Order: sequence, then structure tokens, then C-alpha cells
Amino acid sequence: MEQNRAAHAFATLGHPGRLAVFRLLMRFAPQGVRPTEIAGALDLKQNTLSHHLADLTASGLVGVTRQGRSLFYAVDLETAEGLIGYLALDVGRARPDLLAPLLGFQKDASPMTTPSRDTDFDVLFICSGNSARSIFAEALLRDLGKGRFQAFSAGTRPNTELNPFALEILQRNGHDIAGLRSKHISEFQQPESIVMDFVFTVCDTSAAEECPPWPGQPITGHWGLPDPVKATGTDAEKALVFAQTYAALRRRIMAFVELPFESLSRMSLQASVDAIATETDRKV
Repeated sequence: MEQNRAAHAFATLGHPGRLAVFRLLMRFAPQGVRPTEIAGALDLKQNTLSHHLADLTASGLVGVTRQGRSLFYAVDLETAEGLIGYLALDVGRARPDLLAPLLGFQKDASPMTTPSRDTDFDVLFICSGNSARSIFAEALLRDLGKGRFQAFSAGTRPNTELNPFALEILQRNGHDIAGLRSKHISEFQQPESIVMDFVFTVCDTSAAEECPPWPGQPITGHWGLPDPVKATGTDAEKALVFAQTYAALRRRIMAFVELPFESLSRMSLQASVDAIATETDRKV
């Protein structure tokens, strides 16, 4: 990245508000987010947010697209990569004592490998309440994963309970619900907690939550779906929404477990994870 362009980008991110917006958008990357959702997540006034988004767009760090009547802002990953590369390779001169502790892997690393253990990968699904969507994902990966995955789920909101409609859908589809329970994300953020290989958010609320970096640099992905708990109408109409949410997650989990993990680099694996939500929804 050219020095003046890098200086512009760094100056843009030097404001706490713009940095907060950029960090939130990175948690949704490569997907875009509506301004109203950004403002709600960060408790920003709309005019303040508009200024931040204009500055981020002008610096090239963020792009904007229109879908119908809505504008969606998303991180320009190529520019972000260039900025990080400039700081690490040009300014930092690629010093291994700076890079190795942070990354633990190289950009063009060989296919993902794991140490010997009972399962190949540990996977955590996060949503706001851990009452339906993330519980669906946990049960689906456990039962569809062919013994290769240890699945967990958690919520960012404390003191939640499993939704009865979700449990009914799981039972109807042959899943054992005996060991399922609602859990808070803090259970997986302790010093002795399992180091995850993958962490997925399955709702926009949890993706927008501020969360410290996960140990081990797991592959992350955002597979946001509307909250079926908010469905209205008769019990039959509510159950239908839960069934549709379950079906959408089942398509995504099935695509995930079929990925050729042994032959994919981390970059390719990240790209595959990012594409799963849009590609599986497009095939419906």
C-alpha cells in the first residue's frame, strides 16, 4: 500500500467512533450491514454515524452497495489486507518476533491440520439467547458431523432457557435433546476452556457484540438468521418459522461438514465458510 494512502487510512481509524464502526463491520465481513443496525449496535446518532461512514468510505476501508431501498456498508477486505500488510511488512519489516506470536500461521499456509484428539475440530455457535438457532446448529453438527466435530453453543444474553418449539423441532427430526442446555458465552472464555477451531455467529445481535479475540485464532464466520423466537401468530405458524430456521441451518451444516478440510489452506477455508450462507440460501 502506498504511504499516503496508508496514512489516510490510519488517520481515519484514529478516531474512536470510526474505529468502533470498522471493528463492527469486520465482525460481519464479508457481509454488509445497514446503517440503522450499526447505529443501534453502537448506540450512535444517525448523523454521527453518517459522518463516520463517509470518512471510512472515502479512505477506501469501507464500501457501500444498494439492495432495493437499503444501503449496506461492508469492509473492503482488499484494502484492509493492504493496510495490515503495510504495517506488518513495510513498517514492521516482517520481523518474526512481531508476526509469529500474533498469527501462528502464514498467509499461504499448508492445509489445516490438528493434533491427535478424539475429534478433528471443535466448533462453537453463538447467538443472543442460545435458545434456538445456536442450539439447532450444535445438535445438527453433532449428529451430521460424522464424528469429526465436537459442537458447542452459547448465548451472549444471560439466564436464557431452551425454547420449547426448538426442542420439538429437534425431537421431530431425530435429535437427542437430553444433553442440551442453554449456556452463556463466558463458559467458553475461561483460561481452561477448549480452544476452538471455528466460531460462528448465527444472529446479527451476537455478531455485533464486542468480544475479545478467541485463543488459537479460530476460523470465524457469520451465518446470521432471523430470530424464530420473535415469530408471531398461532402455535402452528410459530412452529413453521422454527422449522424453516432449522432447515436453513441444516443446509449450512451439511455444506460445512462436506468441505475438504485436509486440502484447504486457512485462506481457502475462510472463503468457503464465508460463502456457505449465501450459497446454500441461493440453492433453495
